[in-house]
Amino acid sequence: MLRLGPRLGHLGTSKRKLIRMAQISFEHGCFYHVFNRGNNSENIFVEERNYILFLELTKKYLLQVTDIYAYCLMKNHFHFLLKIKEPEEIANEKLREKPYLAFAYMFNAYAKKYNKTYNRKGSLFQEHLKKQQITDDDYLRQVICYIHLNPVKHEFSDTLEYPYSSYNTVISNGKTLLMREEVLEYFGDVENFVFCHDLQKNKCEYLLELEEQ
Repeated sequence: MLRLGPRLGHLGTSKRKLIRMAQISFEHGCFYHVFNRGNNSENIFVEERNYILFLELTKKYLLQVTDIYAYCLMKNHFHFLLKIKEPEEIANEKLREKPYLAFAYMFNAYAKKYNKTYNRKGSLFQEHLKKQQITDDDYLRQVICYIHLNPVKHEFSDTLEYPYSSYNTVISNGKTLLMREEVLEYFGDVENFVFCHDLQKNKCEYLLELEEQ
């Protein structure tokens, strides 16, 4: 699997605008909350090997163009908090000019394998990948908490220590490709990271609405 600040204040009430990949490309050096779900809310993960494959493809494709700060995979949708690398950090010239292609390659590869495995045809994911550019440190911390709290909010898990999110990786000392040290810098230390997640359990309902749009 991908072993990929101050305390949080109250969440704001304004919703961030969702940006479709087809409309605005990713900008180098910028943070994004990226998420999508199965077509017609269909499950995109049905057994453990699906999650493992998705994370393997994340390493193969997305890490060429992004640094990953948080992720969570659930049965019918997924979330990433990532930062698009600067042009000089991207070796592939085509991906350097069009970072969004790495996402397209990854999702196409996963869908092709998934459809073959389950004798399925047609689109697996919703047509447009949803993304929000994040320019505020406080909101970035809130999104990290939101991503890790998603399984609890959707009742996929009773605990934050859900197996297919980056929460366990952040609080551990194991080897990782996740930007763990950078994540902890936003929270100050592991203890405050855990505290902020517990604090936000009842304060991120409005973010769930974004997934339905």
